[in-house]
Amino acid sequence: MSRVNISKQHPATYQQLAGLSQAAGEAAIAADLDPKLLELVRLRVSQINGCAFCCRLHARDAVAAGETADRLAVLAAWWESQYFSEAERAALALAEEVTELSAPAREAWDTGVLTDAQVSAVTWLAVVMNAWNRVAIRSGYRVAP
Repeated sequence: MSRVNISKQHPATYQQLAGLSQAAGEAAIAADLDPKLLELVRLRVSQINGCAFCCRLHARDAVAAGETADRLAVLAAWWESQYFSEAERAALALAEEVTELSAPAREAWDTGVLTDAQVSAVTWLAVVMNAWNRVAIRSGYRVAP
């Protein structure tokens, strides 16, 4: 089966996803989530899904938001490091749970450090990022140096 750039085939649908993505980001900011954390969630979801295009994009965006190279380096094993706050750990665990639906629910994120608005915002970020990963992978977005 050939790769078809679905964003070009159905641009109106692509724009709807872009609008949803913007709304999810705005909800996360309104819920008092740090912009760096938003990029970490987007990057972690992309790592799990194996989306090279989105990994590169959100690693760059994280750096632009002030994220450090050390934290980016250990993101794939965040639970093994001491780099992340309790709230960041809860958000990353929640994003992983949303992304890996076939895995049993861990609910490791449910520590009470995130407000209901933050849980909802992180969930929406992960939902939208999973959709973007599928668009990029299915469309064959190129990732070259």
